[in-house]
Amino acid sequence: MIEKEKITQPQVYAADSITVLKGLEAVRKRPAMYIGDLGKRGLHHLVWEVVDNSIDEAMAGHCDTIIVTMLKDGGISVEDNGRGIPVDLHKKEGKSGLELVMTVLHAGGKFDKDSYKVSGGLHGVGVSVVNALSKRCIAEIHRDGKISTQSYETGITKNKLKEIGTTDKTGTKISFYPDYDIFVEPKYEYDVIDERLRELAYLNSGITIFFSDENSDRKTEHFYEGGISEFVIHLDQNHHPVFETPIHIKGEKEGTPVDLALRYNDSYTETLLTFVNNINTIEGGTHLAVFKSALTRSLNQYASKNNLFKPVKGKTFSLGGDDVREGLTAVLSIKVQEPQFEGQTKTKLGNGEIKGLCDSIIMEALSDFFEQNPNIAKQIIGKAENAARAREAARKARELVRRKNVLDISALPGKLADCSEKDPALSELYLVEGDSAGGSAKQGRDRKFQAILPLRGKVINAEKARIDKLLANNEIQTIITALGAGFGGDSESEETSAGDFNIEKLRYHKIIIMTDADVDGSHIRTLLLTFLYRKMPELITGGYVYIAQPPLYKLSKGKQEHYAFTDEERDRILETLKVGDKKVDIARYKGLGEMNPGQLWETTMDPETRTLYQVTINDLVETNLVFSKLMGEVVESRREFIISKAKFVSNLDI
Repeated sequence: MIEKEKITQPQVYAADSITVLKGLEAVRKRPAMYIGDLGKRGLHHLVWEVVDNSIDEAMAGHCDTIIVTMLKDGGISVEDNGRGIPVDLHKKEGKSGLELVMTVLHAGGKFDKDSYKVSGGLHGVGVSVVNALSKRCIAEIHRDGKISTQSYETGITKNKLKEIGTTDKTGTKISFYPDYDIFVEPKYEYDVIDERLRELAYLNSGITIFFSDENSDRKTEHFYEGGISEFVIHLDQNHHPVFETPIHIKGEKEGTPVDLALRYNDSYTETLLTFVNNINTIEGGTHLAVFKSALTRSLNQYASKNNLFKPVKGKTFSLGGDDVREGLTAVLSIKVQEPQFEGQTKTKLGNGEIKGLCDSIIMEALSDFFEQNPNIAKQIIGKAENAARAREAARKARELVRRKNVLDISALPGKLADCSEKDPALSELYLVEGDSAGGSAKQGRDRKFQAILPLRGKVINAEKARIDKLLANNEIQTIITALGAGFGGDSESEETSAGDFNIEKLRYHKIIIMTDADVDGSHIRTLLLTFLYRKMPELITGGYVYIAQPPLYKLSKGKQEHYAFTDEERDRILETLKVGDKKVDIARYKGLGEMNPGQLWETTMDPETRTLYQVTINDLVETNLVFSKLMGEVVESRREFIISKAKFVSNLDI
């Protein structure tokens, strides 16, 4: 029987129905619009907004010291020795400059080129948003020989601006106490804040940043005279360098400063970090494309000029972009007066006019460096030639795994159980550990939108393997072919070849790693994530990769069946089932293969009941360091990590 929809009387929609949110009410009503989310990332974003104001003062040449403190009562204070926020009366608005900055959206000095030549934020929403999302906020200004202060609660001014003393200093101190009724994770993490402050100190040489926690004895000081050269050494700490001192290039053209540092190591992976006005542009953009092109051209020109290449079968040999970036660690930082980011996320630079500026600075400096340092130039070219030979050896393998026509079913790997849905946005691919679990998954799945790819054994470690070894691996070939998006190529290049990675050709928009809940399963999961992160990072940054969470326990009492995903959940369920005389049976799943198709569907594959964790990158620097430390060639750093974390291990399943 089809039940008719219940028809309700339409509500009156008139002018009185329109709600006008005044002041900062809009921020408190929809905070995620301004800070991204209400979890850990959003909470820490409040700190970044206040610190960025101090950094902007530093970039303008008015500040060299920043003090960040985690307060005992859960607040954060940020103090600098800049000019101090103006406290004089704004004639048009009838409020002090401080009150305008703290309580009005789109109010700030970043709109005035005379006040700030460059800055990270141009929308004027930073500190006012912090104020709106704080239960209490206190501003203390040292300016013109006076100390002025004002307090706020949930973005509302609580008292008039008042002078509380005299001073011979200048600067701003903002202390804020986040409204923990808004945030779902009400706890700041020292390491997260410290890593960002470290990054800012690298990017702005000559600035000292002090950080401390009043709840513990932890204190750190960040000052790096060498700037991003020291940043490269920091990023490279888990690798053996090809040469010791990073190549450091600094230049400025038409008001656009360019700061570049790079060094090569003995690995097969590249680590490229780019920043615009201290903002980490994780999706790259015009500045990254220019750097890649300039590096490739300068090395080819030097090699050709000095006859370092031998002709291959009568053809002129040249290095490709992937060849010259094998084992490269580089940091590129530019300062742009009016940056144009693609989207509000500020992850990809779109300014076309900086192409010529950056190219001339980088190309000229690299060419000069190679001429003056022929030994280093020959080392880099030699390493790139080895990479080119390996890439040529991998060409045939790459042809086998390049993206085939979706309609050509015979091109798909034989062990892939594909779904019938052709829309990638509605399709899922499960990467499953083992043929046994793969068989259960194939039987239990929804064939319309769920595809299953069983993987045999452990895939090759992409952190240690060169491209020819990687593409010769059967499991890697199978994954690339199944995904359909190709492999390799340069996403920033204007010229692409058949089979180059193209996210638009991805056949599934949910790639779900499903492994056993044991040590081997964790290892396989880590190997898969290493491959995806190092060779197809767009899948992770685009939000396409997930981890399935299978249950650890099955609790049975009579006809009742419950699944527990953690020890704590097991104990909670057990308490509820203890009522009565019947015995409660507890089964510990050692692997996915122990579950029948129905159980696997119910617990791990049914969209209504399953638990999936989306793989995201919160801190690109830390992510790079972790992968190189845990999966790289240097044993010492991995051993130190294991020893330092051993005390936290409990219930190790071996």
